[in-house]
Parts: sequence; structure tokens; C-alpha cells
Amino acid sequence: MIYGIGIDLIKIRRMKEAVDKWGKKFLDKIFTEDEVAYCYEKKEPYLSLAVRFAAKEALIKAIGSEVFIPLTDIEIVNNNSGRPSIAAKGRLQEFFKTKAIKSCHLSLSHEKEFGIAHVVLEK
Repeated sequence: MIYGIGIDLIKIRRMKEAVDKWGKKFLDKIFTEDEVAYCYEKKEPYLSLAVRFAAKEALIKAIGSEVFIPLTDIEIVNNNSGRPSIAAKGRLQEFFKTKAIKSCHLSLSHEKEFGIAHVVLEK
């Protein structure tokens, strides 16, 4: 049974502008250390940062306004083949347990100036 769905679209340039303006303070507020390290290993780190931000926003939309989840409690990880998924931490992990969320599906994509993320939560 589907609990919620969410989608988010982002301009890659907006992520670069935010990082250029606020630097590490911004990154630490939004991303985990592992996410930042992963993205900066890439040729285009802002693209990877942007789609991860979009994934976090899409997840929040899938949850609705029931609970506040710090963005760093949502970690976007990739398996060995590169498939992205969401690792729940802190409040998000508690929310998933409380609401009996069994699966969290994530799809990420990007094209030149835009990134998009789609999340489906299943009970």
C-alpha cells in the first residue's frame, strides 16, 4: 500500500550559487559528511548535490507535514551498482517505524541544467 509520493525539480545552478555563497555552513546544514564526500568525488559535484537535495525535498513531500525531519536525517546513498536509495536516520527512522513504512523507493535524474527526484513510500 502506498503511504505517500513526492517529486522535486531543481536547477543545478541554484545549488552551485548556494554553495558559493554559504560554503561549508550550507553543506553541513543540508548534507551528511558522506554525501558531501561522495559528491565531491564526481566531475560535477553540484549536479550530485542538487539531485540529493531534490531527493530530500521529494521525501518530505511524500511524508507530508506530519513531522519535522532534519535534512541530515535523510541520507542519499548508492549501492555498488550506483542505484540510489534513502538511508533513514534519527527522526526519519523513528517516523518510518511509527508509520510502518516498509519501503522507500527513490529515482534520480538530471539533464544539463535540471535535476529531479521522485520518492514513493510503501507501508
